[in-house]
Amino acid sequence: MDSVVGQCHTLYGAPPLGTLVRVGATLFAVVDGVSTAALDPGRRVIARGAELASESDVYAENPQLERLLRTDVTLTVVGHEEGGRYFQHLPPLPPRIHTFLYACSGAEVRAFMERSDWTALVLASALPTADDVLAAALREAAPEFDDPRAFLVQACRAIATQLPTDAARLAAIMRRLPIE
Repeated sequence: MDSVVGQCHTLYGAPPLGTLVRVGATLFAVVDGVSTAALDPGRRVIARGAELASESDVYAENPQLERLLRTDVTLTVVGHEEGGRYFQHLPPLPPRIHTFLYACSGAEVRAFMERSDWTALVLASALPTADDVLAAALREAAPEFDDPRAFLVQACRAIATQLPTDAARLAAIMRRLPIE
């Protein structure tokens, strides 16, 4: 259970790529993908609004779309909390089926990400976009720290220890970060 899929209650209401979310009360994950599709997977979405001026006009003229479409978010699990302590490894149990997802507060982001062990779970994921997801998570988290640059440098050092023989991959991740 290194990944979780959630459905948003609001169409297009997903948090951005890389956002740290809390799954229920104790599990932490990073948004690694967002998609919008037909609620019924066997039904293709039909293009509408060729004669309309804007996307909002399409939804105004077709209010049923809000009920026929869904936005899903996929997550890479990066840790959990037990007894007030954060652990940056997979939890012992998966989340329950109807568990809610919450974007973490700034305080939660700082508390969870002050250590960088969680980055290993993203790097080791089967995602073909793992490096982009990792860089997005670091960019999303950095503004929550008093010294965003120091946070990013510390995270890059941790990533370097996890990729000791892959300097090209490390450099590619670092190019995606606002470190000057």
